[in-house]
Amino acid sequence: MTRTQKSLKNLITAFIGQFFDIIISIVSRIVFLRCLGAEYLGLNGLFTNILTIFSLAELGVGQAINVALYKPLVEKNIEKVKSLMALYRKAYVTIGCAVAGLGFSFTPFYKVFMSEVPAVPKLTVIYWLFTINTSISYFFSYKRALIICDEKRYISSIYHYGTIFLLNVTQIFILLFTRNYILYLILQVLFTLGENMALSRVANHMYPYLLDQKVSPLTRQERKGIWKYVSAMVVHKAGAMVVISSDNLMLSRLVGLTAVGVYSNYCVITDALHKVVRQIFESVLASVGNLNVSHSKEDRRELESVFNHMFFLNFYIYGFCACCLWGLFNPFIRLWLGEAMLFDQLTVLAIVVNFYLYGMRQTTLTFYEASGLFYYDRYKPPVEIVINIAVSVLLANKLGAAGVIWGTVVSTMATCIWIEPHVVYKYVFHKTAKTYAVTFIKYTLVVGVACALTSFFSGRLLFRNEYINFGYQMVLNLLIPNCVFSLVFCKSESFRYYLDFIKSVIRRKIHSKGRKV
Repeated sequence: MTRTQKSLKNLITAFIGQFFDIIISIVSRIVFLRCLGAEYLGLNGLFTNILTIFSLAELGVGQAINVALYKPLVEKNIEKVKSLMALYRKAYVTIGCAVAGLGFSFTPFYKVFMSEVPAVPKLTVIYWLFTINTSISYFFSYKRALIICDEKRYISSIYHYGTIFLLNVTQIFILLFTRNYILYLILQVLFTLGENMALSRVANHMYPYLLDQKVSPLTRQERKGIWKYVSAMVVHKAGAMVVISSDNLMLSRLVGLTAVGVYSNYCVITDALHKVVRQIFESVLASVGNLNVSHSKEDRRELESVFNHMFFLNFYIYGFCACCLWGLFNPFIRLWLGEAMLFDQLTVLAIVVNFYLYGMRQTTLTFYEASGLFYYDRYKPPVEIVINIAVSVLLANKLGAAGVIWGTVVSTMATCIWIEPHVVYKYVFHKTAKTYAVTFIKYTLVVGVACALTSFFSGRLLFRNEYINFGYQMVLNLLIPNCVFSLVFCKSESFRYYLDFIKSVIRRKIHSKGRKV
């Protein structure tokens, strides 16, 4: 298959899996809240974030070795792949043990992150189960990376989303019939272990050489190159983990555990959207990585063209989603979970802006990761952390939950939004990122106009029935942003590229049906 065909197969499989994942997650969240309540939901968010911090022990080894795998896979250098996978295995077994050790040793201190300790029985056992689930995910998962780097992510997606669906269905029944949170978490551990073991067996079947005992060690120069990236990734992973985890930790400490539970409901939606859209970028990551190892002028030009088209698609999807979230967030949560689970509009705006800014980084991050550029902006994460925590604490005292989230927005705009594209343009395309900056501003202004128009027309007519009102607002949010985007960009090269692509797919479908008849 061509790179495009492989990427499409990966993408379609991931989209189907993600669709069912979102549906079952929404149902599971409803059952969870009704059976256990917001306190348990807050615990879920808090313990997940604590263990996310301990996952820093991974040190970015996986991403560094993934980058190293692209070239030997393209060249079909099996001996080099075996050597890299042997290093991967040793590293991930060590990491799994380290995460478990850090997690269990933190047992006396996890309550520090709670403004008040909830009256939840067996709190420490619950924390231990989160620790076990996180640590065991490392012991078999390294073989998943080889499948993904070989542009066969669809295999990983089938196993992952199949497991997630079965896990959620089983957990729903457990909650409905027992309301036992401990049993709910034990199932999570068992399914995590089962998925990784099953995928490990698949990898052994696809790549029998993984079972070879005779493996040549990497040269000193090769190990040095990998550890150079790993050392840079330590800083990046630390920054990412602190920024991601700090919102829930600071909400818990400065605002309260209930605020963490309410925020987690909004995050269910934004995380689901991120997961769906990220499938597009993850599906082409290996193809970009493989294309990047080529040094021909044709491939380099193709690489920049791919970036421009992906960035337009990036804007269109995240711009549209941001408009819909701004208009439909609170109406949807009101219908889904009730009035008590709503944030005020200032907090909602912060969540939407944070969602949009993170989303607009996806194209840059895809090329950044595929090209292994971790070393070149290793000083960015510490600055981002300091800005994030300082601004969040300062604003939380005045704005509550909104202040914590606006702190993340400020830190992203001060660092990630301009540093990441600068690095990609400098080391991949060998030019300045001025064109990118102008394009980003133009895209953001268009999204702002679309949001303003949608809000204006949504407020012109309101119905007494909440469901009819939600349906009316949903129609407006579907139509207005798409109309604005299409009118502004209908003559752009990227718009025409995707339009021609859609037309060609439709023609092929019609032609294939005609031949069958």
